[in-house]
Amino acid sequence: MADHEFRCIRYEIRDETAWITVNRPEKLNALDRRTMEELGRAADEAAADPGVRVVVVTGAGEKAFVAGADIREMSTLDAREGEAFARFLQDTLDRLERLGKPVVAAVNGYALGGGCELAMACHVRIAADTARFGQPEVNLGLIPGAGGTQRLQRIVGRGRALDLILSGETIDAAEAHRIGLVNRVVPAADLQRTVEAFAALLRAKSPTAQARALEAILSGGEVAQPEAMRTEAAMFGLCFATADMREGTAAFLEKRKAAFPGK
Repeated sequence: MADHEFRCIRYEIRDETAWITVNRPEKLNALDRRTMEELGRAADEAAADPGVRVVVVTGAGEKAFVAGADIREMSTLDAREGEAFARFLQDTLDRLERLGKPVVAAVNGYALGGGCELAMACHVRIAADTARFGQPEVNLGLIPGAGGTQRLQRIVGRGRALDLILSGETIDAAEAHRIGLVNRVVPAADLQRTVEAFAALLRAKSPTAQARALEAILSGGEVAQPEAMRTEAAMFGLCFATADMREGTAAFLEKRKAAFPGK
Protein backbone atom coordinates (compact mmCIF):
# COMPACT_ATOMS: atom_id res chain seq x y z
CA MET A 1 0.00 0.00 0.00
CA ALA A 2 1.55 3.24 -1.09
CA ASP A 3 2.05 6.03 1.38
CA HIS A 4 0.10 8.47 -0.81
CA GLU A 5 -3.12 6.51 -0.14
CA PHE A 6 -3.08 7.75 3.45
CA ARG A 7 -3.93 11.22 4.67
CA CYS A 8 -3.60 10.88 8.45
CA ILE A 9 -0.76 8.41 8.77
CA ARG A 10 2.50 7.58 7.03
CA TYR A 11 3.18 3.98 6.06
CA GLU A 12 6.76 3.13 5.12
CA ILE A 13 8.69 -0.12 4.83
CA ARG A 14 12.38 0.00 5.68
CA ASP A 15 14.54 -3.08 6.23
CA GLU A 16 11.54 -5.43 6.47
CA THR A 17 10.00 -3.16 9.10
CA ALA A 18 6.69 -1.37 8.52
CA TRP A 19 6.69 2.04 10.17
CA ILE A 20 3.19 3.36 10.90
CA THR A 21 3.35 7.02 11.92
CA VAL A 22 0.26 8.88 13.09
CA ASN A 23 0.69 12.10 11.15
CA ARG A 24 -1.46 14.85 12.64
CA PRO A 25 1.14 16.83 14.60
CA GLU A 26 -0.98 19.99 14.48
CA LYS A 27 -3.61 18.04 16.50
CA LEU A 28 -1.00 16.28 18.66
CA ASN A 29 -1.80 13.20 16.55
CA ALA A 30 -5.31 12.89 18.00
CA LEU A 31 -7.23 9.86 16.77
CA ASP A 32 -10.34 10.63 14.74
CA ARG A 33 -12.35 8.09 12.76
CA ARG A 34 -10.36 8.64 9.56
CA THR A 35 -7.07 8.10 11.36
CA MET A 36 -8.32 4.91 12.99
CA GLU A 37 -9.59 3.61 9.66
CA GLU A 38 -6.16 4.21 8.17
CA LEU A 39 -4.46 2.52 11.12
CA GLY A 40 -6.61 -0.52 10.56
CA ARG A 41 -5.79 -0.59 6.86
CA ALA A 42 -2.09 -0.27 7.61
CA ALA A 43 -2.25 -3.12 10.14
CA ASP A 44 -3.97 -5.34 7.56
CA GLU A 45 -1.38 -4.40 4.93
CA ALA A 46 1.52 -5.24 7.25
CA ALA A 47 -0.10 -8.54 8.21
CA ALA A 48 -0.55 -9.58 4.57
CA ASP A 49 2.90 -8.50 3.33
CA PRO A 50 5.45 -11.35 3.52
CA GLY A 51 8.20 -8.75 3.22
CA VAL A 52 7.25 -7.23 6.58
CA ARG A 53 8.76 -8.94 9.63
CA VAL A 54 8.22 -6.24 12.30
CA VAL A 55 5.83 -3.30 12.73
CA VAL A 56 6.66 -0.04 14.54
CA VAL A 57 3.97 2.46 15.55
CA THR A 58 4.91 6.04 16.44
CA GLY A 59 3.71 9.64 16.20
CA ALA A 60 4.84 12.55 14.05
CA GLY A 61 6.63 15.47 15.67
CA GLU A 62 8.35 15.71 19.03
CA LYS A 63 5.42 16.42 21.38
CA ALA A 64 3.04 13.52 21.01
CA PHE A 65 2.83 9.84 20.24
CA VAL A 66 -0.95 10.23 20.31
CA ALA A 67 -2.40 12.74 22.76
CA GLY A 68 -5.84 11.11 22.76
CA ALA A 69 -9.01 10.82 20.73
CA ASP A 70 -10.53 13.70 18.80
CA ILE A 71 -12.81 15.18 21.47
CA ARG A 72 -14.68 17.45 19.08
CA GLU A 73 -15.69 14.46 16.96
CA MET A 74 -16.86 12.47 20.01
CA SER A 75 -18.73 15.30 21.72
CA THR A 76 -21.81 14.96 19.49
CA LEU A 77 -22.36 11.21 19.93
CA ASP A 78 -25.36 9.74 21.75
CA ALA A 79 -25.24 6.53 23.83
CA ARG A 80 -25.88 4.18 20.89
CA GLU A 81 -23.36 5.95 18.69
CA GLY A 82 -20.83 6.01 21.52
CA GLU A 83 -21.03 2.25 21.97
CA ALA A 84 -20.69 1.68 18.22
CA PHE A 85 -17.67 4.00 18.11
CA ALA A 86 -16.03 2.11 21.00
CA ARG A 87 -16.53 -1.19 19.19
CA PHE A 88 -14.97 0.30 16.06
CA LEU A 89 -11.95 1.50 18.07
CA GLN A 90 -11.60 -1.87 19.82
CA ASP A 91 -11.81 -3.80 16.56
CA THR A 92 -9.12 -1.61 14.97
CA LEU A 93 -6.68 -2.06 17.85
CA ASP A 94 -7.44 -5.79 18.00
CA ARG A 95 -6.41 -6.06 14.35
CA LEU A 96 -3.12 -4.37 15.20
CA GLU A 97 -2.49 -6.54 18.25
CA ARG A 98 -3.32 -9.76 16.42
CA LEU A 99 -1.64 -9.19 13.06
CA GLY A 100 0.74 -12.07 13.79
CA LYS A 101 4.04 -10.17 13.78
CA PRO A 102 5.86 -8.27 16.54
CA VAL A 103 4.47 -4.75 16.96
CA VAL A 104 6.59 -2.16 18.77
CA ALA A 105 5.37 1.21 20.04
CA ALA A 106 7.99 3.97 19.81
CA VAL A 107 6.42 6.39 22.28
CA ASN A 108 7.94 9.77 21.52
CA GLY A 109 5.68 12.04 23.61
CA TYR A 110 2.19 12.22 25.08
CA ALA A 111 0.37 8.85 25.07
CA LEU A 112 -2.92 9.78 26.66
CA GLY A 113 -6.39 8.29 26.38
CA GLY A 114 -6.63 6.64 22.99
CA GLY A 115 -2.87 7.10 22.60
CA CYS A 116 -2.18 5.02 25.70
CA GLU A 117 -4.65 2.45 24.40
CA LEU A 118 -2.86 2.37 21.04
CA ALA A 119 0.49 1.85 22.78
CA MET A 120 -0.95 -0.96 24.89
CA ALA A 121 -2.21 -2.75 21.75
CA CYS A 122 1.44 -2.99 20.66
CA HIS A 123 3.41 -5.94 22.03
CA VAL A 124 6.46 -3.99 23.25
CA ARG A 125 6.58 -0.34 24.30
CA ILE A 126 9.82 1.67 24.15
CA ALA A 127 9.44 5.21 25.45
CA ALA A 128 11.42 8.41 25.30
CA ASP A 129 12.19 9.81 28.73
CA THR A 130 9.98 12.79 27.82
CA ALA A 131 6.86 10.64 27.24
CA ARG A 132 3.80 10.78 29.46
CA PHE A 133 1.04 8.21 29.87
CA GLY A 134 -2.48 8.21 31.21
CA GLN A 135 -6.15 7.42 30.80
CA PRO A 136 -7.70 10.81 31.66
CA GLU A 137 -11.16 10.09 30.20
CA VAL A 138 -12.80 10.50 33.62
CA ASN A 139 -12.03 14.22 33.36
CA LEU A 140 -14.43 14.32 30.39
CA GLY A 141 -17.14 12.25 32.03
CA LEU A 142 -16.03 9.22 30.03
CA ILE A 143 -14.12 5.97 30.48
CA PRO A 144 -11.53 4.38 28.18
CA GLY A 145 -13.38 2.87 25.24
CA ALA A 146 -10.67 1.41 22.99
CA GLY A 147 -9.69 -1.43 25.29
CA GLY A 148 -8.05 0.60 28.04
CA THR A 149 -10.04 -0.81 30.96
CA GLN A 150 -9.01 -4.32 29.93
CA ARG A 151 -5.47 -4.04 28.58
CA LEU A 152 -4.25 -1.73 31.33
CA GLN A 153 -5.21 -4.09 34.16
CA ARG A 154 -3.67 -7.03 32.30
CA ILE A 155 -0.40 -5.15 31.89
CA VAL A 156 0.02 -3.38 35.24
CA GLY A 157 -2.47 -5.17 37.50
CA ARG A 158 -5.96 -4.23 38.64
CA GLY A 159 -4.90 -1.96 41.51
CA ARG A 160 -2.68 0.30 39.43
CA ALA A 161 -5.21 0.31 36.58
CA LEU A 162 -7.95 1.42 38.94
CA ASP A 163 -5.69 4.15 40.32
CA LEU A 164 -4.90 5.57 36.87
CA ILE A 165 -8.38 5.27 35.39
CA LEU A 166 -10.37 6.52 38.39
CA SER A 167 -8.03 9.46 39.08
CA GLY A 168 -7.35 10.39 35.46
CA GLU A 169 -3.80 11.29 36.47
CA THR A 170 -0.90 11.12 34.04
CA ILE A 171 2.50 9.59 34.79
CA ASP A 172 5.95 10.12 33.35
CA ALA A 173 7.98 7.53 31.48
CA ALA A 174 10.01 6.53 34.54
CA GLU A 175 6.87 5.73 36.53
CA ALA A 176 5.35 3.93 33.53
CA HIS A 177 8.47 1.77 33.42
CA ARG A 178 8.37 1.12 37.16
CA ILE A 179 4.81 -0.23 37.03
CA GLY A 180 5.45 -2.25 33.88
CA LEU A 181 3.46 -0.17 31.42
CA VAL A 182 6.54 0.32 29.22
CA ASN A 183 9.39 -2.09 28.61
CA ARG A 184 12.25 0.38 28.15
CA VAL A 185 12.89 4.10 28.62
CA VAL A 186 15.66 5.85 26.69
CA PRO A 187 16.73 9.47 26.16
CA ALA A 188 14.51 11.10 23.55
CA ALA A 189 17.49 11.59 21.24
CA ASP A 190 18.15 7.83 21.29
CA LEU A 191 14.58 6.61 20.71
CA GLN A 192 14.80 6.15 16.93
CA ARG A 193 18.15 4.37 17.12
CA THR A 194 17.00 2.13 19.98
CA VAL A 195 13.81 1.10 18.20
CA GLU A 196 15.68 0.41 14.96
CA ALA A 197 18.16 -1.80 16.83
CA PHE A 198 15.36 -3.66 18.60
CA ALA A 199 13.50 -4.18 15.30
CA ALA A 200 16.71 -5.62 13.83
CA LEU A 201 16.97 -8.00 16.78
CA LEU A 202 13.37 -9.17 16.23
CA ARG A 203 13.92 -9.61 12.49
CA ALA A 204 16.77 -12.03 13.18
CA LYS A 205 14.44 -14.44 14.98
CA SER A 206 12.06 -17.04 13.58
CA PRO A 207 8.89 -15.33 12.32
CA THR A 208 6.91 -18.57 12.51
CA ALA A 209 7.93 -19.04 16.15
CA GLN A 210 7.08 -15.42 16.91
CA ALA A 211 3.63 -15.86 15.38
CA ARG A 212 3.00 -19.00 17.45
CA ALA A 213 4.24 -17.28 20.61
CA LEU A 214 1.95 -14.31 20.00
CA GLU A 215 -1.02 -16.63 19.50
CA ALA A 216 -0.27 -18.57 22.68
CA ILE A 217 0.19 -15.43 24.80
CA LEU A 218 -2.73 -13.42 23.44
CA SER A 219 -5.20 -16.30 23.41
CA GLY A 220 -3.97 -17.74 26.70
CA GLY A 221 -4.48 -14.47 28.53
CA GLU A 222 -8.22 -14.66 27.89
CA VAL A 223 -9.00 -18.18 29.13
CA ALA A 224 -8.45 -20.40 32.15
CA GLN A 225 -4.94 -21.79 32.59
CA PRO A 226 -5.73 -25.42 31.58
CA GLU A 227 -7.11 -24.23 28.22
CA ALA A 228 -4.18 -21.83 27.82
CA MET A 229 -1.77 -24.71 28.39
CA ARG A 230 -3.48 -26.71 25.65
CA THR A 231 -3.08 -23.76 23.29
CA GLU A 232 0.60 -23.51 24.18
CA ALA A 233 1.11 -27.22 23.50
CA ALA A 234 -0.68 -26.92 20.16
CA MET A 235 1.44 -23.95 19.11
CA PHE A 236 4.58 -25.76 20.29
CA GLY A 237 3.62 -28.74 18.17
CA LEU A 238 3.00 -26.62 15.08
CA CYS A 239 6.55 -25.29 15.32
CA PHE A 240 7.86 -28.78 14.56
CA ALA A 241 6.26 -28.66 11.11
CA THR A 242 8.21 -25.55 10.07
CA ALA A 243 11.40 -25.02 8.11
CA ASP A 244 12.31 -22.41 10.74
CA MET A 245 12.45 -25.09 13.44
CA ARG A 246 14.64 -27.34 11.28
CA GLU A 247 16.97 -24.43 10.49
CA GLY A 248 17.10 -23.20 14.08
CA THR A 249 17.95 -26.58 15.58
CA ALA A 250 20.47 -27.36 12.81
CA ALA A 251 22.19 -24.01 13.31
CA PHE A 252 22.44 -24.61 17.05
CA LEU A 253 23.94 -28.06 16.59
CA GLU A 254 26.32 -26.81 13.91
CA LYS A 255 27.34 -23.80 16.05
CA ARG A 256 26.40 -21.20 13.43
CA LYS A 257 23.95 -18.33 13.17
CA ALA A 258 20.49 -19.36 12.01
CA ALA A 259 19.07 -17.95 8.76
CA PHE A 260 15.33 -18.41 9.22
CA PRO A 261 13.35 -18.76 5.96
CA GLY A 262 10.11 -17.69 7.65
CA LYS A 263 8.10 -20.79 6.80
